[in-house]
Amino acid sequence: MRPSLQRRRAEIRSAPLQPARRGGICCDPMDLPNFATIAHSHVSFEDGLTLDCGARLRRLEVAYRTYGALNSERSNAILICHALTGDQYVAERHPVTGKDGWWQAVVGPGLPIDTGRFFVICANVLGGCMGSTGPCSPRDDTEAPNPPPWGTDFPPVTIRDMVRAQKRLIEHLGIARLFAVIGGSMGGMQALEWAVTYPGAVFAAVPIACAAKHSAQNIAFNEVGRQALYGDPDWNGGRYWESGRVPARGLAVARMVAHITYLSEQALTRKFGRRMSGAQALSDFQDIFEVESYLRHQGDSFVRRFDANSYLTITRAADWFDLAAEHDGDLAAAFRGSPTRFCIVSFNSDWLYPTAENRAIARALNQVAANVSFVEIATDRGHDAFLLDEPDFHRALSGFLAGCAEHAGLPE
Repeated sequence: MRPSLQRRRAEIRSAPLQPARRGGICCDPMDLPNFATIAHSHVSFEDGLTLDCGARLRRLEVAYRTYGALNSERSNAILICHALTGDQYVAERHPVTGKDGWWQAVVGPGLPIDTGRFFVICANVLGGCMGSTGPCSPRDDTEAPNPPPWGTDFPPVTIRDMVRAQKRLIEHLGIARLFAVIGGSMGGMQALEWAVTYPGAVFAAVPIACAAKHSAQNIAFNEVGRQALYGDPDWNGGRYWESGRVPARGLAVARMVAHITYLSEQALTRKFGRRMSGAQALSDFQDIFEVESYLRHQGDSFVRRFDANSYLTITRAADWFDLAAEHDGDLAAAFRGSPTRFCIVSFNSDWLYPTAENRAIARALNQVAANVSFVEIATDRGHDAFLLDEPDFHRALSGFLAGCAEHAGLPE
């Protein structure tokens, strides 16, 4: 490579990302993380990973966090699988946002997932942007000394690929069988995939507010978000780092659309109703209603902590997920012979992954005489209820884990 070109590529990689400022999405470039330079606890697997699409990553990195202590029998490990735009910072201050961990009300000493009793692990998913191998990672299919990021050339990944990467981490930690795998939303899909792909390695599984496959409506909402990215003037074919910009407006709109699906009509009405904020004149189209300001804030905050190409990669993985696809559409067949104990949790106001979808999973497990419990939590908070202060959910989770611990012979 010519020295001048090599220097230019180095300058592009180190250049601050400059988002556009228009339409209410305003991000200070100094607030935007350079994902390639953020340090995370991680493990590298130099033998890489073969993906469902047939591509092989020459090198695999899995970023993760742990809480609590592994017992001498290595039998008290719980893997938490994060949702679509979550990450491994479950119960501690986030290094980018400075906010508390996304499940700090659930994971910790004396909490439903008690770190005084359990060793808790959470890994950033394959394809993510918080340290695990993904579109932000340097390409490993080139011999160039300073390879560019993968960007949109990153191979497509599946939920099973994510689970395979997690399995490598669990083996690295010397754990033969997980006491439990727990996850909400896309994390619940991962919990299901764990139980199906590695049944002997999972004593208990808690899929929360999820589904065995995406509905057409789920896919449709994700596609609207992807099209928002493609239509952003700063998208640049997914190689936005070359211009020193990010598709801030498109990414923010994608998040705004998705965030609506995480709430319920009751929750939005209770929080905002039709209350007005700022300018109230009909000639002013900026933030007339409080809910508009709220959604723009959500979009703006998301741009500060997530990568656009990772968003594409992960939403596609969720859309492709279909646990029954390899069993001629028979979901029960996917669970046949499973030794895992299941607790399926749904929320009655969740219209993204409604109770009917969760109940279908429980019904399939019953058809093959699997050990399954099902609980529907009454709340008006919608899909995001699993992330919030929901005492009934916390009691159900705590009770199920306590019962499983007793059957597994875990010391209190």
